[in-house]
Amino acid sequence: MVIGDKNFTEQFLLGELYYQALLAQGYDVSLTQNIGATSVSLQAIAAHTLDIYPEYLNVILSQFAHDPSSFKHLRGAYRAAQTWAATHRLSLLPPTPFSDTAGLGVTSSYAFAHNLVTLYGLRRVAPSMTVGVPPIPEFQTTGLPALEQAYGFLPAGVQTVNIGAQYSALSAGEIQAAFVNTTDGQLSNPAYTVLSDPHHALGYGNVVPIVSSAVLLAEGPVFAKTIERIDSLLTMAVIRRLNAQVDLGLAPPATVARRFLEQNHLIPQGV
Repeated sequence: MVIGDKNFTEQFLLGELYYQALLAQGYDVSLTQNIGATSVSLQAIAAHTLDIYPEYLNVILSQFAHDPSSFKHLRGAYRAAQTWAATHRLSLLPPTPFSDTAGLGVTSSYAFAHNLVTLYGLRRVAPSMTVGVPPIPEFQTTGLPALEQAYGFLPAGVQTVNIGAQYSALSAGEIQAAFVNTTDGQLSNPAYTVLSDPHHALGYGNVVPIVSSAVLLAEGPVFAKTIERIDSLLTMAVIRRLNAQVDLGLAPPATVARRFLEQNHLIPQGV
């Protein structure tokens, strides 16, 4: 059985978590990192050179199903993705508790001072607020306008801030809000807060592992239950902490994954 993952920290962690746990269950499994573009992944599953990989619900709906619908609830988005998967002889395992999307982050002190919890609160501070936006066109042409429309705020200024530099810019007061990834390791630091997006204007980024339906049937219930047990533990706080251990603590993803699995009694100590 071949597990794949994409070329960034969170995916490396997910790949290692699945790989090590299935190996401990006695499965003959290998891990292929950096499986390439999203379209390539589906082709690999169809060609039986890849059996399972972690994908994001947003990606499935937008890039695979080409579904422009706006879903009020996770279950509706998941059902739409399942419908697409079934037509392609694929299965989706249940979504993770965490959702990795873009979001607007602020310092916790700024949130406290202005009583900010959701993006609605930005209406009050927008006249004096500068938002940090990465130098990626989609954020400026789609991301920020989507939030402005959904929550009715218009910031006083927009400043280009490189990815990774937004947290120091927030702490220095150069900007008051910034686009972040909701699972960034830096967000495990209580100094920062992501404002909630009750309208899900930026979608659903829960991970839903994609697996060939034939493989799922052939491998039996333990296979799916092993992956589902891991994913059920991956809350937002947990995935941020794991990402931080790799990106900020510079620990190898395989080591971080092994510690997590051992601590949660998913593999024996020393495996």
